[in-house]
Order: sequence, then structure tokens, then C-alpha cells
Amino acid sequence: MAAGGGNKAVIAALIANLGIATLKFIAYFLTRSSAMLAEAIHSVADSGNQLLLLVGGKTAAKEADPEHPFGHGGDRYIYAFVVSIVLFSVGGLFALYEAYHKWQDPHPIEGRWWWVPIAVLVGGIALEGRSFLVAVSESKKAKGEQSWGRFIRNAKAPELPVILLEDFAALIGLVLALIAVTLTLLTGNGLWDAAGTACIGVLLVLIAVTLAVETKSLLLGESASKTDVRAIRTALEGEGDNHVIHLKTLHLGPEEILVAAKIGVQPDAGAKAVVERINDAEARIRRAVPMARLIYIEPDIEQPDYRSSVPPRVPSRKEH
Repeated sequence: MAAGGGNKAVIAALIANLGIATLKFIAYFLTRSSAMLAEAIHSVADSGNQLLLLVGGKTAAKEADPEHPFGHGGDRYIYAFVVSIVLFSVGGLFALYEAYHKWQDPHPIEGRWWWVPIAVLVGGIALEGRSFLVAVSESKKAKGEQSWGRFIRNAKAPELPVILLEDFAALIGLVLALIAVTLTLLTGNGLWDAAGTACIGVLLVLIAVTLAVETKSLLLGESASKTDVRAIRTALEGEGDNHVIHLKTLHLGPEEILVAAKIGVQPDAGAKAVVERINDAEARIRRAVPMARLIYIEPDIEQPDYRSSVPPRVPSRKEH
């Protein structure tokens, strides 16, 4: 499953969204407000997304097998990417579709149940706010000194960034729906309802695109953080015995790093001495960065021009 903090935030969001979705559907059937329908579908999509994150965490915990020798850690990234697709299509595009039809045939919110959407939206803001606070609290433990934007871009575990963005979008969407419904009730003009629905759709599409871009980067394969790479290099070099020629890292999953390195050894070094140096280096790396689960170190004959021939490392987009 996802790491403890991620699971707690996901479950809190799931419980909140299931309750909110039920109330929103009741409000929609009583008032026929398009903003309420868009918000109800949004909550259903969010509930499905949280289930996807939990399923992804469970499948990622499966042991490695001959067909998947590096394990299933990447499942968490795949399911997070599916979440962005669901949010884009079921949430964003549906809201825009509903807004278009409401704009073509605007009708006010009438009848004795006019107060229901107001009560549901206010209650939804309270429940969603609670879920958002849980996500913020759990994320602070992993965020450290990073800004929130950098945390979302750099996080290797997808659950917390996904829940943060989903809950943020849900809160803003509820406020937009509340404004739209209130203006529709005050003016009797259904165009306000349609406009609010359109704003919700645009918001969900933007959040979905952001999630898709960030998760796509994880799916393609990201290196370890700069801090972990420095720690791995330091452990690999030891007391200066090993000259690091090449070092590459890759996150196989949020808590699993693959390390591949080439070190220079003296031409007269014996096989036993080289093996001992490699084993010692592996042990130091695992102590320094416990997430370095798979380590492959290749020895090569030390050449005088190695240091000058190795190109400088180019920072990734997320390190700028």
C-alpha cells in the first residue's frame, strides 16, 4: 500500500467524497441545478480516483517475479496517471458539457427545496476542508523546507500530491458552485448556474493536466533526488578509494531506487580486492540511502583522462 501518510490522506478523502457525492446528487434531483450535478459527478470521480490510488498501492507491494524482475513499484505511478485521465474526462469534460447545455437552456432554481443546494455546498466545504487539512498535515512531513509547488513537482510518491490537488480543486469547485447557485437564486437567471458549471469544468481540466504532466515524468523514470544522489556518490567513493566514472539512479517506485555505477580500479588490482571494494561500496550506499534496493557496480581500468572526459551532469527540469 501507499506509505502511511499517503494512505491516511487517501482514506480521509474517500470517506469525505462518498458522503459529499450522495448529498450533491440529492440536491441535484431536488433542484436540477447543473452546478450541483457537475459537483456530484466531480465527487464520484474523486471517490473512484481514491480507490484507484489504494489499488495501485496494493499491486505495487507485490513481490518481484521472473516477468517483473524489478518489482511492481511503478504501478503506483500508472494508477496515478489513470487518476488524471479520470479527472479530466469524467470531471472536467462532463462539467463543460453540462455547462454548454445549461447555457442553451437556462432555467432558474425553483420550488420549496431551493435551500437544499446551499446547505449541501456549505456542508461539503466543511467536509472537504477537513479532508484537505489532513492532506496538508501529512504532506508537511514529506515536504520539508520545499515550497508547495516544488513539493508537487519533486515528490516521488504520487498519492499525497494527487490528493492535495484533488482536495484543493474540490474546495475551489464547491466555492464556485456556491457562488453560482446563490446568484441563480437571487437573480432567477439560470445563466449564472451555467457559468459556475463552466468554471468548475475549466478548473478540473487544469488540475488534471497538471497531474498528468507530473505523473508522466515519473512514468518515464526520474532519478533520485539531488540529496540522495550526493549521498550515494559519497558512499560509493568511500575514503577516496573508488573513482566514480559514471553514476545513474532511477526510481523504480516511490521507495525503491536503482543505482548503476562504473568505478575505476588500478590495472594491477586483483579480482578478490575489486570484489571486496564493490561489496563494501554497496553496503555503504545501503546504509546512506536505504531506498537504494538494487545496486549494480561495474569496475573498469582507471584511465588518466577519465575525469576530463566525463561530461558535466545536466540538471533536470525539476531541479531548476
